[in-house]
Amino acid sequence: MKEKEKEEIVKKGVKIIPLGGLEQIGMNITAFEYEDSIIVVDCGLSFPDDEMLGIDLVIPDVTYLKENIHKVKGFVITHGHEDHIGGLPYVLKDINVPVYATKLTIGIIENKLKEHNLLKSTKRKVIKYGQSINLGCFRIEFIRTNHSIADAAALAIYSPAGIIVHTGDFKIDYTPVFGQTIDLQRFGELGKKGVLALMCDSTNVERPGFTMSERSVGISFDNIFAENKLHRIIIATFASNVDRVQQIINSAVKFGRKVVLEGRSMVNIMSTASELGYITVPENVLIETEMMKNYTDDQLVLITTGSQGEAMAALSRIAASTHRKISIKPGDTVIFSSHPIPGNERSVNKVINDLYRQGAKVIYQDTHVSGHACQEEIKLIYSLTRPKYAIPVHGEYKHLIKHAELAEKLGVDKNNIKILSSGDVLELTDEKAQIVDKVQAQGILVDGLGVGDVGNIVLRDRQHLSENGLLIVVVTLEKHSNQVLAGPDIVSRGFVYVRESENLMDEARYVVNGALDKCLDKGITDWGKIKTEIKDSLSDYLWKKTKRNPMILPIIMEV
Repeated sequence: MKEKEKEEIVKKGVKIIPLGGLEQIGMNITAFEYEDSIIVVDCGLSFPDDEMLGIDLVIPDVTYLKENIHKVKGFVITHGHEDHIGGLPYVLKDINVPVYATKLTIGIIENKLKEHNLLKSTKRKVIKYGQSINLGCFRIEFIRTNHSIADAAALAIYSPAGIIVHTGDFKIDYTPVFGQTIDLQRFGELGKKGVLALMCDSTNVERPGFTMSERSVGISFDNIFAENKLHRIIIATFASNVDRVQQIINSAVKFGRKVVLEGRSMVNIMSTASELGYITVPENVLIETEMMKNYTDDQLVLITTGSQGEAMAALSRIAASTHRKISIKPGDTVIFSSHPIPGNERSVNKVINDLYRQGAKVIYQDTHVSGHACQEEIKLIYSLTRPKYAIPVHGEYKHLIKHAELAEKLGVDKNNIKILSSGDVLELTDEKAQIVDKVQAQGILVDGLGVGDVGNIVLRDRQHLSENGLLIVVVTLEKHSNQVLAGPDIVSRGFVYVRESENLMDEARYVVNGALDKCLDKGITDWGKIKTEIKDSLSDYLWKKTKRNPMILPIIMEV
């Protein structure tokens, strides 16, 4: 009887529920559910696209987790990049469960929790490579990988239905700057045990070959430093790329330069990495920004945030001449040590152009290597783990499709390759894999201090205003009779310049008066209907005259 019961339990399957991170780069978060247990892998944010006017961040919609809060056992984090941890401070306010991650990742998360006053209320546990934790029905093992931040981990998720391997963001770096190389042996051992499903990074699946080692960037830095001995050097990179900063510091020491860290996130992460022993900085190499005046240009290196053209980041403010302490000098060498994230190209190019205008020399090629696996590395992981099911993750839809094609070439049955969308509920057993449900998984918009108070309707209004402008129509009506006592006055913002469009404004007033007379003749006293009549009449007229469709806002005052 017990054996039969076990078989029935296994047939129920494990559910994999991506709540973000698919069809896009960013906002990675995936729930794994088995009966009364849910674990959540990563909890990232994404940055707004061009259509999200005024939005600062996009965080995951965790409605499903809130509805099943009694099942959620904890967050398991693969590494410390924003697209994997940035949503935690927002989500933990509603889902206060423990967070499990490696040493540096926990350190970076703690910085975020301090900012949001959540440090005391959030349980954290540092997990070592090879160590396993038990959360409900799941056992999760942390496996060493390489990435563009130290302490990255893949996860072996042991469920009653089978082993699921989640690579996290990874590459195979045989000569990492910090720590050891990826634990390929463990992936092979898991393959021998039998892997039910592999959830593998898709970011670089279109690129053939292998990703270059992070150490190769250090050689490029040495060459650039040697070629620019007389000028100040400014290098922009991701604050979280601790290994990159280490190599910049190594080159600075080699060429006798002092190092200035600029940008709040850069200072915070380097402070954490230094305290935890993930970066080595010789004494008297780091100096404060205010001390730069004591050194000549050939003695200085600045490491800044802003490699993605972020408006408020240090480099963007320096390029726009709005930084309070640092300005570009002719001859400065500025290095972008990153590739633009898809969607950020325009912002990055704007910063580059601004730097050139101020006389800087800009280098934005050959100073970066990816932290993600190319085709040969992905093939190696498949060969070692030999999964029954392939579930491509972390990428735009085109990346997932290319990954699926690669997995099929490697021998995974086409029917066992599952391309998911955020919100899909995939149920896996050894016999079958099928999407059994769909849950809410739209991103939640963060605007200033407001979380989720800006939705599609507000965004649509913002887009309308940005494209067509606004006309405000002010009319004063007599109480009861609705006779016009004053107006209509028309105010234009972002539609036309009133002083050069007097005839259009006069005719617009005439149209509004006509709409008011029409309402009076029909005996319409409902203000809502009067406003609708004004909007419809004026909108038709303006479209005929200008082929524009501004937002029209009628305001009726009563005397």
